[in-house]
Amino acid sequence: MVALNISFLFVGQTAAVLLGWFYFGQGGKSKWMATLVQTAAFPILIVPYFFVSSSEKDAYSSNQPPGLLISFIYIAIGAMVAADNMLYSIGLLYLSASTYSLLCASQLAFNAIFSFFINKQKFTILIFNSVVILTLSASLLGINEDSDSPSGISSSKYSIGIITTVAASALYSLILSITQLTFDTILKNEKISSVFKMQIYISITATFVSIIGLFSSGEWNTLQNEMNTFASGKVFYVMTLVWTSISWQVCAVGIVGLIYLVSSLFSNVISTISLAVTPLASMLLFHDSANGVKIIAMLMAFWGFISYFYQNYLDNLWIRRSRLQGNDLRNDELV
Repeated sequence: MVALNISFLFVGQTAAVLLGWFYFGQGGKSKWMATLVQTAAFPILIVPYFFVSSSEKDAYSSNQPPGLLISFIYIAIGAMVAADNMLYSIGLLYLSASTYSLLCASQLAFNAIFSFFINKQKFTILIFNSVVILTLSASLLGINEDSDSPSGISSSKYSIGIITTVAASALYSLILSITQLTFDTILKNEKISSVFKMQIYISITATFVSIIGLFSSGEWNTLQNEMNTFASGKVFYVMTLVWTSISWQVCAVGIVGLIYLVSSLFSNVISTISLAVTPLASMLLFHDSANGVKIIAMLMAFWGFISYFYQNYLDNLWIRRSRLQGNDLRNDELV
């Protein structure tokens, strides 16, 4: 199950980020539409939810958390997700796909901090090293005067893109930690179907907020013209939005699934690895520039990943040794 959720997150996020940048690159301008498609495909999760939940009926627990509390949590997280998606959409509009992805690597640093305070995750020297390096990597792109912002984007909008992307990364990390806290303290007796249920209800709330934003901002009036002037044509416009939406839902299931099965920090690490691959794909598919600053930032980001992964290896090694020692003690007692 862990490997399956990793593949969902990896494939879904990479495809979604590249398609989102393609949408803006081909003439899409609606930030609220880009926000909406990140959660609008939640109905595709209903069938697998009922399939999984029906197979768990025999193991159903009567100790259910209060419905009002769960509803509040789903609504609160859903509203946060909508705000986070909007910040990410602004970042994608004003930044190249590769720069955007490298800045998103800062989410691992934020998640390490939130996990320490909210989820009681230990903060070792290797984790600290990872946080510092990833932060410096993002800062290096932020102060890069020779920026590779998309054509027609001013330096002020480029700066706005950097700020909103880093802010989105921080909010995303907070959402992950709150989600893990919910599983650990409230949904601790729930089964794997709770992953689908949480994602469906959070997406309903986020989609509702995004629709309100789309109509209240007046951007819905521009969608017809946007489709008519889309560089690749109307069919590509519709298909880009559809597949972006589906990709984000596949990614979201992987994210929530890894939080349920492992931890929010592990989920964020896999997400960050995917973001590290995205700049390479962006350079190949969209011919993003690869200046020296970006290459250095990318190498620093990979060094940050390696630091975290080595700490994760040490943690798993310690857990295995503790279990073996525990088994040896029990065997000695039996003898």
